[in-house]
Amino acid sequence: MALENAVVKSIGSSGQISLGKEYAGRQVLVETPKKGVWIIRTVTIVPDEVWLHEKETKEKLESAISWAVKNPAKLSDPNKLRLKNGNFEERKPSSVRSKKSGVSKV
Repeated sequence: MALENAVVKSIGSSGQISLGKEYAGRQVLVETPKKGVWIIRTVTIVPDEVWLHEKETKEKLESAISWAVKNPAKLSDPNKLRLKNGNFEERKPSSVRSKKSGVSKV
């Protein structure tokens, strides 16, 4: 085992050891192969949503993000939105829709 990069650290009364500001906020994996021996490695934790990192899903997400960048949101009048059949239909005021559906405003 090479010791040229070894540094002696003290463990504080609360059981903590400082690795230095360069590692602040990082996650680490602490392995204990045997009593008194620790191997500490920086890690990147992948959350349970592993499916997001699968090739097909990643490609779909990248495609969707690319489309969203090329087609930014714009203001529209929801009362004049085109129906699926291509026709326009004036929307009734919400008070008329509420009466028809039996929903009352509070």
